[in-house]
Amino acid sequence: MSVQKEIKKTTTRTLLDMKQKGEKIAMLTAYDFTIASILDKAGIDVLLVGDSASNVMAGHETTLPITLDQMIYHAQSVVRGVNHALVVVDLPFGSYQGNSKRALESSIRIMKESGAHAVKLEGGSEVSDSIKRITSAGIPVMGHLGLTPQSIYKFGTYTVRAKDEEEADKLRKDAIKLEQAGCFAIVLEKIPAQLAGEVSQRLTIPTIGIGAGALADGQVLVTHDFLGLNNEFSPRFLRRYLHLHDMILDAVKKYSLDVKSKDFPNNSEQY
Repeated sequence: MSVQKEIKKTTTRTLLDMKQKGEKIAMLTAYDFTIASILDKAGIDVLLVGDSASNVMAGHETTLPITLDQMIYHAQSVVRGVNHALVVVDLPFGSYQGNSKRALESSIRIMKESGAHAVKLEGGSEVSDSIKRITSAGIPVMGHLGLTPQSIYKFGTYTVRAKDEEEADKLRKDAIKLEQAGCFAIVLEKIPAQLAGEVSQRLTIPTIGIGAGALADGQVLVTHDFLGLNNEFSPRFLRRYLHLHDMILDAVKKYSLDVKSKDFPNNSEQY
C-alpha cells in the first residue's frame, strides 16, 4: 500500500518563518482554476488574486473598474485549484476606502464566498483603522505601499515612487504603522531598491517586492507578464520566462491553416 505524501500548506506563519530563516518568498498572480493549479503544483508560496484581473482578464486600462463580485468569482476559481499555496485576494477599489465598516464587510464576503486565506489592500496610515478592524475579525491582511495602482489618477503616472526623501520617509512610517495595525506582510511596488531593503530590515513581517529590488523578502510578478502573454508591457523589473504570446499566435495560425486545408482532422483523429 503506497503512502500518499502530505501536501504542506503555506500559511501566514510559514511566511514569517521564511523571513526569519532568510528564505525568499515566491508569489505570482492567478485569476482562474487552470493556471492556479499549475502554479500551485510548481510550489509557488503565495497566489495573489490581483485586481490586475481588471487589466489582463477584462482589458481595462486601470484596476479601478473591477467589482467585489468579480474579484470573488476569480478567487473562487483560484481556490479550487490550490492545495499548497496561500491565496490572497485584493480588495478592489471602492470596497474599503474611507470606511472601515465597509472594508470589514467586503473582507468577510471574500473569505466566506471564495474560501481564500487573506485579503490585500493598498495604502498607509489612512487605512490602518480598516486593517485593525479586519484583523480583529480574524482575517489576515497583506498591505501594499509604494506605487498603489488604485491611486493612479492621484499620482498621474506609473513612475517609481518614494524617490524623494519626504515620500520615502512617509513610506518608512507607513510600513511600521501597517505592521502595528496587524498586517502579516507588505507588498512594496516600484520603489528604490535601497529603500525596500531598509524597510525590510526594519520590519519583523515579510515584504514582497515588485520593481523594488532584490532586498525584499520575496518577489511577485503578474503571471500574464512573466509568461509573455502580454507583449506590450515591458518595465525594467519584468523578466519574461516564456513568450507565450508568439507561441500561441503561431499555433492558432497553424490550426486555422490545417482546418482550411482539410488537414485537420485526419483519419487518426476521428471515430
